[in-house]
Amino acid sequence: MTIGSHLTEFHGLPAFTFPGVDDPTPDVSSFPSPESVAWRVAVNSYESEEQWEAAFARFLEAVDTKRVRALVVGAWSDVYDSPPDEVIEALVAARDRLPALRGLFVADVVMEEAEMSWITQGDMGPLLEAFPDLEEFGVRGGNQLVFPAVRHERLRKLTVETGGMPAEAVRGVAASDLPALTDLDLWLGTSEYGGDADMADLEPFFAGTRLPALTRLALRNSEIQDAICAALASAPVVARLTELDVSMGVLTDDGATALLTGQPLTHLKKLDLHHNYLSPDVSARLLETLEPAGVEVNTDKEDADADEDDDGEVWRFVAVGE
Repeated sequence: MTIGSHLTEFHGLPAFTFPGVDDPTPDVSSFPSPESVAWRVAVNSYESEEQWEAAFARFLEAVDTKRVRALVVGAWSDVYDSPPDEVIEALVAARDRLPALRGLFVADVVMEEAEMSWITQGDMGPLLEAFPDLEEFGVRGGNQLVFPAVRHERLRKLTVETGGMPAEAVRGVAASDLPALTDLDLWLGTSEYGGDADMADLEPFFAGTRLPALTRLALRNSEIQDAICAALASAPVVARLTELDVSMGVLTDDGATALLTGQPLTHLKKLDLHHNYLSPDVSARLLETLEPAGVEVNTDKEDADADEDDDGEVWRFVAVGE
């Protein structure tokens, strides 16, 4: 699985791409109303004729940004080896021109522009500090990602999509005070692409003490999915969740059985385990145990295929690595 399509919606709004420098001069009067869409600003990732900051400056002049509610940062020049320092600086400098901004996504970059683990990232701290009224924040790419511990009073949804999330960034999220957060979605990835977090780094999420409003927890796309499920089997945070997502990773019968034999899950509305390495028997047990209680369970295997080498060793893979 790869990321092949740009976001079609964000923060509950349809995505609309601001015209590039090569596009015909746009008819500003034909633009959607500023508050009705998530505006995507991007340049070519290869040999771009315009820097992202210049495209953003055009956007600021063409659109009534005081009414913009959601903004999606697409590719910047040489996204595969250049960090978004200037992008972040431009956004921070424009904070007073975006008073209604409630949703921000950094690096809506697809495989043709750069594979997820090739995206060079930066420090997300200044953005969260500059926009204290954000309700949703998302970032894609773990290479050089920095996520310091922050306090943000209004953030309700946080998504970090990576093929390998650095342990330091995981610890930063875990140490953050996010009292309004209801939805946390972390793609932890693999060690091959920098995902070096261990179970100790994830422990604050299981306790949930810094996330008192959390109702959806997604710890997924991980090669340690079995260990995560074993911890969730007795984690205090689970009792107040409505949705639990442990999909896209290397989940085997061991992890799923730990969930089944741990604390009750019948209070959940959704349990997502898609892309897994479960046997038919264990998949059936999950469905038979939880669906009668009204839990929506997804055990689709999708493209989760194990490989066996000449020595008989079995290799299993997360959904999105590179």
